[in-house]
Amino acid sequence: MKRSELKELHYITEIGNLASILKSGILSNKRAQQVAHTSIADSTIQNRRAKVVVPGGRPLHEYACLYICGSNVMLYKRRGQHKDICVLQVSTDVLDLPGVVVADANASSDYVRFAAAPNGLRIVNRELTFAERWTDPDLIAYYQKKSAKCAEVLIPDRVDPKYIGGCYVSCAVSRDRVIAISSKLDVTIDTHLFFL
Repeated sequence: MKRSELKELHYITEIGNLASILKSGILSNKRAQQVAHTSIADSTIQNRRAKVVVPGGRPLHEYACLYICGSNVMLYKRRGQHKDICVLQVSTDVLDLPGVVVADANASSDYVRFAAAPNGLRIVNRELTFAERWTDPDLIAYYQKKSAKCAEVLIPDRVDPKYIGGCYVSCAVSRDRVIAISSKLDVTIDTHLFFL
């Protein structure tokens, strides 16, 4: 994937976390444990991620993790909670920060590759990451596609709020909740993103 092909990065969160995020930034899992928040993460996946150390880097839970494509497996699994979720739009400028790493799939998958940003984007298969679907009759291809949909950019410790440009929501109810928290954040309703 070329950097010019990447418009933004995504962070999926509960709308109730927005005030804290807009004040303190998107935090790593480790730092988020010190802050009151509502997690929408799958505990089984988080337990697996807790054991991952990024080659040449730090434990995965010490990175703020952004998706290259927010319309992915995690958001699909949470589609029933769509009114409570937003997808933050994060500037690709974070790719130039020190210590940032690109993962070509879910960072805890068995066959993930890591590379230093920003040039590390070249390991990402754009076609698979932005594919409309990840289903496949071949089981191995299915797991490859599913994992690639969750390609990530890992930022050490936190993403400063200045890199957050706006957010996507699924409906007017969610939009109104976001606006009540911050009238300065650009909010876009995108039902397709949320699998509706």
